[in-house]
Amino acid sequence: MYQSIHRLYHHHCLSKIFQPVNLKPKDSNVKKDEPMSLSQKLLVETGIISLRSNGMFALLPLGQRILKKLMMIIDEEMISVSAQRLTLPLLTSADLWKITGRWNSTGQELLSLQDRHNREYVLSPTHEEAITSLLRDVYPLSFRQLPLKLYQITSKFRDEMKPRFGLIRCREFVMKDLYTFDESEAKAIETYSEICNAYDKIFQRIGVPFIKVAGDCGNIGGSFSHEYHYQAVIGEDTLLVCHGCQEATNAQLLSDSVNAVCSKCGSDMATITGIEVGHTFLLGTKYSEPLGGCYQNKQGKPEAAHMGCYGVGLTRVMAAVVEVLTTSDNIIWPWEIAPFKVCIIGPKEGSLEAGVTRWVNHLAKVLSSLPGYEDDIVVDDRHRLTIGKRVLEARRTGYPYIVVVGKKAQEDVPMFELIHTTTDESCYLSHHMLITHMRGAAQNK
Repeated sequence: MYQSIHRLYHHHCLSKIFQPVNLKPKDSNVKKDEPMSLSQKLLVETGIISLRSNGMFALLPLGQRILKKLMMIIDEEMISVSAQRLTLPLLTSADLWKITGRWNSTGQELLSLQDRHNREYVLSPTHEEAITSLLRDVYPLSFRQLPLKLYQITSKFRDEMKPRFGLIRCREFVMKDLYTFDESEAKAIETYSEICNAYDKIFQRIGVPFIKVAGDCGNIGGSFSHEYHYQAVIGEDTLLVCHGCQEATNAQLLSDSVNAVCSKCGSDMATITGIEVGHTFLLGTKYSEPLGGCYQNKQGKPEAAHMGCYGVGLTRVMAAVVEVLTTSDNIIWPWEIAPFKVCIIGPKEGSLEAGVTRWVNHLAKVLSSLPGYEDDIVVDDRHRLTIGKRVLEARRTGYPYIVVVGKKAQEDVPMFELIHTTTDESCYLSHHMLITHMRGAAQNK
């Protein structure tokens, strides 16, 4: 009982949060002339991430809060399709990659190492080989246990020749990868459709407009794939979107993308650039046959499972939503993944309105008890800074709402300034009006 009450009324204090601003590493490998995206600039300058070396970033406490919220969305949607979460080792035996041929085909982007016994390992960028070898080693897996859906959320590694744009293209990143196993191609297609619907819901819940396109299977392989993109100027993928029926595809799939015409309705297709944040593949038996990833069929015989794989780049999503939504020096976060939903700012220490400071903790307690705001209230208790300075920093960090307890809180009917940073609107509300407004804001999201 105590724990539930403590969680319900808990709020955070900004003075206790590790948020180093403008932290730059003393690393000669970081080149000053490397291109920097808006998201990289703002996420570093606001202390959400920290560049540690070229293409390598630390996720600081505010970044971890954003990541945790993305993970919660994914976990909930994965539960809805009966997917089960596990964690595979980051290191995968190079022998498995040699069997599938990806040891050579992946090229120099593949990070590898040797242990003291001279055994070779892959620092995994993805886990098709690892998950398939797991299925092989637990045989016999009955056809009655299919479809099997297993996913993880872990760090992945890629030896990018030219890391750029911060979390958009880096050497270590956090990805959710899901692998499915079915008894036939027809069943695998059914599962594929189900997972794609779950992916649609994930990106709908994040709350940023996305584009789903037919994709290139590339080095992962398979019979077909789909990509999820956020439209952005710095996007590295060229996408073609039909003016008529909204059919969309990656330009890599068409030999002539300059004069592209929709294959479904014949309309012209517009060219846009996108940041890929998710990818789904129907793999067939590309991995299960060479690696022995079998299930026991109805006749009691081993049969290669039909696979699918599905990825979401969580850290890339973090950066991409900033690229899409932010148009100035102030970050705009989608409601569902903002590090905190409300920042409360009280008067400066020693100021004429310092006597209304009591309202700060009161509002923090009341707001944190409202549905949708539990553990999502932060108080900027750095009282030696002016209200204006703290408001600027809160806007820059991207908290959707800022509540200012200032001069008007001294009036007979105390009034509090509510700033909606997404729309750049502000108004003064009484205690009752403020609580009513905030309750409604959460309900309408």
